[in-house]
Amino acid sequence: MHSNHLLLEEPIRMASILEPSKANFFPALTKIVGTLGPRSRSVEVISECLKTGMSVARFDFSWGDAEYHQETLENLKTAIKGTKKLCAVMLDTVGAELQVVNKNEKAITLKADDNVILTPDQGQEASSEILPINFAGLAKAVKKGDTIFMGQYLFTGSETTSVWLEVNEVKGDDVVCTVKNSATLAGSLFTLHASQIQIDLPTLSDTDKQAISSWGVKNKIDFLSLSYTRHAEDVRQARDFLSKLGDLSQTQIFAKIENVEGLTHFDEILQEADGIILSRGNLGIDLPPRRLVFFFQKSAVYKCNMAGKLAVVTRVVDSMTDNLRPTRAEATDVANAVLDGCDAILLGAETLRGLYPVETISTVGKICAEAEKVFNQDQYFKRTVKFVGEPMTHLESIASSAVRAAIKVKASVIICFTSSGRAARLIAKYRPTMPVLSVVIPRLKTNQLKWSFSGSFEARQSLIVRGLFPLLADPRHPVALDHGKASGVIKSHDRVVVCQKVGDASVVKIIELED
Repeated sequence: MHSNHLLLEEPIRMASILEPSKANFFPALTKIVGTLGPRSRSVEVISECLKTGMSVARFDFSWGDAEYHQETLENLKTAIKGTKKLCAVMLDTVGAELQVVNKNEKAITLKADDNVILTPDQGQEASSEILPINFAGLAKAVKKGDTIFMGQYLFTGSETTSVWLEVNEVKGDDVVCTVKNSATLAGSLFTLHASQIQIDLPTLSDTDKQAISSWGVKNKIDFLSLSYTRHAEDVRQARDFLSKLGDLSQTQIFAKIENVEGLTHFDEILQEADGIILSRGNLGIDLPPRRLVFFFQKSAVYKCNMAGKLAVVTRVVDSMTDNLRPTRAEATDVANAVLDGCDAILLGAETLRGLYPVETISTVGKICAEAEKVFNQDQYFKRTVKFVGEPMTHLESIASSAVRAAIKVKASVIICFTSSGRAARLIAKYRPTMPVLSVVIPRLKTNQLKWSFSGSFEARQSLIVRGLFPLLADPRHPVALDHGKASGVIKSHDRVVVCQKVGDASVVKIIELED
């Protein structure tokens, strides 16, 4: 993977851009999170999604009931067995999301310059004149002239499927708005976003808690996507809730930053969360477009990288919801997210209700792989080492040394034996140009009632880390080398860097394979 590594700063023969890329066992180091839904819940489609690069399946609880998502998850399990591809599970909460409930599911056409009333009276039938919403406090939160965006699933910005409303007046609990553009909304659920308005709804609602304590516990979810995270306390409360649910005490929490309030408290949230999801859909309408990518994405991903926290970017190929190819701007956007240093790309509507879920995953994966070839790892490595400073911790020193050695000897892969997964994640933090095989060593543990093996959580949670590919195995057997050889990652005369603990000492060694 490193052999054809280029740098954008170096002279590049332009014709080389047209040359076909060499096939790799791993489609890309950057991971892909796919949201499963109506267009992507069959065993056949999920199997193809796994084969083309999806390593985390997201279940969005802002729509659909637990039974629906359980059926989808059972199909995922069948697909995993059939493809022998690991996949982690992410539960995405509803959070403080404003919703219009269209119970009869009839399409609603709104025309520019007409008025429409937003009302908390959910007994009303949704129409072009009145839309019932799930929040009784909207009238107290907004004022004349405020902006509200509305669309199916998420506001897309399309003038035909999303609506821009301007608050005209407040009448009791109702909000009268002027429609700024004509559009037709279809489906049972529309999402509202009040631009730069503080909404007094809990980050972890009672509905969310019910879903986590039942569906989440039953399925031992690997990740919790905490929607509309606005304060560090939101993450602390969610972690406290998870800690009381037994098996979910290890579940990682990804804070989803979706509005200015979350952005304002970003640094404190980052300290508490295991990772950050940059929800660019809502942020894109809460922030001026000129500041979104340049200021927020690049700064936020940099902060995540330096802190060793995971960074996930959303809303990169919206047009592929209905089209087989992304726009030129979207393809560039994916590549820039990789060059910025993100760990994973999260696909929402593109795979949930999009017409081409498999093709979308495949396309995004290929763009990521091409961008990784020109990622300036040397500059990134130096910057990360400088940020960590001295004296380094023991583990940090071992991790950075393993990456430096692998690059110097042009190793084909780094193999890390770990029990908690922490050492492997630290190696991946330095963004080596080659894949890192994380061999997670199972441990026998007891809660005084029963014995069980740990390790599966740690292995699956590696599936969202850039460049990290997990194996669950016994360190006494050369399973990582065998797997690498069988898959074509490791060949004769290749050099491999191995990082493992021997007694109380951590050892980095270089192995050159014979025929």
